Amino acid sequence: MRDRVRAAIRTRHYSPRTEEAYVHWIGRYIVFHGKRHPREGGDVEVAAFLSSVAQQGVSASTQNQALSAVLFLYEVVLGERPAWTSQLVRAQRPIRLPVVLSRDEVTRLLRQLQGTIGLMSSLMYGAGLRLMECAELRVKDVNLDRGELTVRAGKGGKDRMTMLPVALKRPLAEHLARVKAQHTRDLATGCGAVALSGALRAKYPHAPREWAW
Repeated sequence: MRDRVRAAIRTRHYSPRTEEAYVHWIGRYIVFHGKRHPREGGDVEVAAFLSSVAQQGVSASTQNQALSAVLFLYEVVLGERPAWTSQLVRAQRPIRLPVVLSRDEVTRLLRQLQGTIGLMSSLMYGAGLRLMECAELRVKDVNLDRGELTVRAGKGGKDRMTMLPVALKRPLAEHLARVKAQHTRDLATGCGAVALSGALRAKYPHAPREWAW
């Protein structure tokens, strides 16, 4: 069942985080009911599972994630669309005012961060990058001359262009120089490859060791 779930998720190009979350919740759902096949369950079993999740004091978003995973199991993996799925009620997320730092507080916070962590934090704040977008940024998607960053397969699987703050051009250029030197040393020892999806590896077999990637 786990393999079927992963295959269905990857066919739809969901993010790795979504895949792990869905596999986790579906596994918990099956174990919760004594490892019975999900086809033997219905609205009563799903409601009982979601009730047990809610009783653990988790957030509304976590409850809704568990529900989405179970619905994915029935509607996509098992190919069933029972009438009771439309009757399930999602947990209501409370409306709260966000806590927002002032510009002075952000400046003082970023000044305490050094090295790669400091650069990543400044990029996320200044360029509006999410954590994984920043961590997976590739050299080929950095344009220092134009002050642009290209985010590939961001939220929703979409590409987008964002600005590179002027203040970060020099620190980023210096970081790339250090990383390129490290990359050259790694290549000399037979290493220096990066992770690429299966499709990209097949299309560009030499890309994992190229500097641009």
